[in-house]
Amino acid sequence: MAAAAAAAELALVKPISYKFGRPSAGARRGGASLVVRMSSAAPPLPPAAKTARPKKAPKNTQIKETLLTPRFYTTDFDEMESLFNTEINKNLNEAEFEALLNEFKTDYNQTHFVRNPEFKEAADKIQGPLRQIFVEFLERSCTAEFSGFLLYKELGRRLKKTNPVVAEIFSLMSRDEARHAGFLNKGLSDFNLALDLGFLTKARKYTFFKPKFIFYATYLSEKIGYWRYITIYRHLQANPEFQVYPIFKYFENWCQDENRHGDFFSALMKAQPQFLNDWKAKLWSRFFCLSVYVTMYLNDCQRTAFYEGIGLDTKEFDMHVIIETNRTTARIFPAVPDVENPEFKRKLDRMVEINEKLIAVGESQDLPLVKNLKKVPLIAALVSEILAAYLMPPLESGSVDFAEFEPQLVY
Repeated sequence: MAAAAAAAELALVKPISYKFGRPSAGARRGGASLVVRMSSAAPPLPPAAKTARPKKAPKNTQIKETLLTPRFYTTDFDEMESLFNTEINKNLNEAEFEALLNEFKTDYNQTHFVRNPEFKEAADKIQGPLRQIFVEFLERSCTAEFSGFLLYKELGRRLKKTNPVVAEIFSLMSRDEARHAGFLNKGLSDFNLALDLGFLTKARKYTFFKPKFIFYATYLSEKIGYWRYITIYRHLQANPEFQVYPIFKYFENWCQDENRHGDFFSALMKAQPQFLNDWKAKLWSRFFCLSVYVTMYLNDCQRTAFYEGIGLDTKEFDMHVIIETNRTTARIFPAVPDVENPEFKRKLDRMVEINEKLIAVGESQDLPLVKNLKKVPLIAALVSEILAAYLMPPLESGSVDFAEFEPQLVY
């Protein structure tokens, strides 16, 4: 379970053809955000008050961490160097990587992430439970983007001598991730909060993944990010009355960064056919797909108030994202889950019910021993559902020649 959550958190062809449902009444908010150090900034005081009162130290807020919160990652950098050594690996298509590098150097979004007064004005209008939900969304998103920045930055540094072209691409992707994280952190300032990213770098534990697992998980993370962002953007363009905060207006260009990153990882896997062409690759591909899809579904169903606040039906939104991500992923992974089988969604919904019971037990006033005893059958039931979903007949898929099918994006 922990491995699956870690895999998923490494973790938005055609526009949607149906309309998402309107929010239902009585949305519940669940789950918890990250353990992060935060500085809470009070509204500015008048000049006279500033001289009369000493400055207060920033307030640190500790927020509970759960199994499903974003994590930081590290890998075997020596193995990475050998994978991209052109003398060892003859499958590397340098011309393809040169073309990708030129794409990243163009930096289509260099001037895209520019804020305006609309951000603060919109944040001040968001009150009540929805305000806290927005803070959680910004925290989690910022932490996930910053995690990508750290990993890509280190890979860019370590591969500089072995393969300067691939190293520069990683460095440029870290530029994108840093830009996203900074933009999200600025969004938190609209709510009088800020993530201490320097503190996060030093304080958080790092999860180790072998390079091939980094490829699987990060590819999925980038592609599912593309489908999440573009779906939200298109929905709000069609339903502007739910445009409660201007950050969503930036998602169209933003998601193209995610798509480019995913295309790069497609090229990396294409250059390492041993990660795609045997029975173990099929098992791992299905495992990572299922881990990412299940984790997203459970996470989002704990935060239905956020999605309903912007006019989305959480489960419809998630299934649309899962289906589109799975179709995209099937073009490179050798096997994927059959997510369009109605039984797959039924299993996801049963997992949500079990997870809600686990949360209720954790929040109860029972003694720790009693809580643990109550959790045992629920955890067993959850694992059983995940295993049953994994054992569903998969879809045979995959092609190392992915150039023809990637979406054509207009910048």
